[in-house]
Amino acid sequence: QVYVVFSEELQCWCRALVESVQRQADGCQLRCFLVDYARYCSVASENMRVLVRAFAKIPYRATKCRLYCTKPLTLCIDYCEDTAKIGPAKRWDAAAIQHFRKLLE
Repeated sequence: QVYVVFSEELQCWCRALVESVQRQADGCQLRCFLVDYARYCSVASENMRVLVRAFAKIPYRATKCRLYCTKPLTLCIDYCEDTAKIGPAKRWDAAAIQHFRKLLE
């Protein structure tokens, strides 16, 4: 369900999907995905409102997606044999993420 949350970073009200809720001593902290800005943010529960039905019908400007069958690779260096090969990795490294963002721009 889509809600409206106030983003401190953007200083405006935004449509958001709630990803998770964390209870704290002074209330709840919500981890949200802003559907019009493609950003994640944390918002206090008192800064969340119900979305007016007319605004819920407007299409999102951003969508979460994944690259189909694309898996991270890394350069594996074997110092004993003095070789380097590209092999599978558990996570994308910072250089690959930066390169991908430049390609998108």
